[in-house]
Amino acid sequence: MDRTTLLGIVIGITSLVLGFVLEGGHVSSLFQLTAALIVFGGTIGAVTVSFPWSQLKNIPRVLKEAFTEPKRDLHQLIEELVELATVARREGLLALESRAMEHPHPFLREGLMMAVDGVDPQALKQILELTIDTKEEEKLRYVRIFEAAGGFAPTMGIIGTVMGLVHVLSNINDPSNLGPAIAMAFIATLYGVSSANVLYLPIANKLKARLQEERLELEMMLEGILSLQAGEHPQLIQTKLAAFVQGHIPSKAETEEKTYAAQAQSSRSA
Repeated sequence: MDRTTLLGIVIGITSLVLGFVLEGGHVSSLFQLTAALIVFGGTIGAVTVSFPWSQLKNIPRVLKEAFTEPKRDLHQLIEELVELATVARREGLLALESRAMEHPHPFLREGLMMAVDGVDPQALKQILELTIDTKEEEKLRYVRIFEAAGGFAPTMGIIGTVMGLVHVLSNINDPSNLGPAIAMAFIATLYGVSSANVLYLPIANKLKARLQEERLELEMMLEGILSLQAGEHPQLIQTKLAAFVQGHIPSKAETEEKTYAAQAQSSRSA
């Protein structure tokens, strides 16, 4: 469970309700069935029209990703890739075949198998980069669903408010009820704006953050596969992969300098 997602939603809703109560409002006045039906039902309807069922049916699974902390250890991944590079440097790429076939991560398994099979490095890079881009685009489809919901919800709130005001003005014969009736009409706007900014858009941002983390992991795997295929020194590979975790990628000059240093150290040890 990713506590930050649930905690953020609870803090956001609690702060809104508490602020309303501190201003002298009553919690019961925030609950209006018709406003909720117009805003949430209208938003769901608009989203349903905007996206195909093949994507909409996966919303529960995507929501689970937003509320679940993925098991991802980049430091352990670096150690594993360095170990694989050490084996490949000593015994050759064919020595990785059995480990590659049994690896649980499909991206790393397929990349290692292609490297073992002698696929051209440039072609291997293109294939793996295409795989990363495809996975990213697939996840972005679901991000767009929640972003769309965040755009529709405030508009549905305004529509609900307008409908409420139309009802109020059609019964203007009783001035004493105008104030409470108008206040109730604006509850729809409150539902629309708050749901967009506390639920839909934050969930979309969390899914984007998950996507960035996954892309970073896949790019590390890509760099590790290409490096061990090229026969680079394990220490250099570790330095290159550690740069991903530190938030930057080494420049070409830095990489060449580290390559030279690693080769020199290898020569001295030999």
